[in-house]
Amino acid sequence: MSENANNMEEMNECCPHCSGKHKDRDDKEKRDLMNRLKRIEGQVRGVEGMLENDAYCTDILIQVSAITSALNSFNKVLLANHMRSCVADNIREGNDEIIDELVVTLQKLMK
Repeated sequence: MSENANNMEEMNECCPHCSGKHKDRDDKEKRDLMNRLKRIEGQVRGVEGMLENDAYCTDILIQVSAITSALNSFNKVLLANHMRSCVADNIREGNDEIIDELVVTLQKLMK
C-alpha cells in the first residue's frame, strides 16, 4: 500500500465522518480554533457541574444556549477560513467541484 493510501486510511480511522482530506493550518489559526474549543469544553464541564449540583433548569438552559452560540461562532470562523483558503485555492486551480462540496456543507450546517 502506498504512503498516501496509508495516510488516508489513518485519517478515516480517526473519524468515520471525515472526508480523508487534510488541511495544514498556520499556527495562529490553529491556536485560535483550539482556544475557542477549550473555552467551549470548559463551558460544557460547567454545565456538567451544574447538573451534579442540581442547578435550576432555566439556569442550565441558558448556559447550554451560550455553548450553542460559542459553537456557532466557531463554525463561522472555520467556514470563513475555509472559504478564504481551501475554496479559493481550489477555484484558482480550476477545481469547480469545490463549490458543490461547499453547497453540501452549508446544507448540512443549516439543518
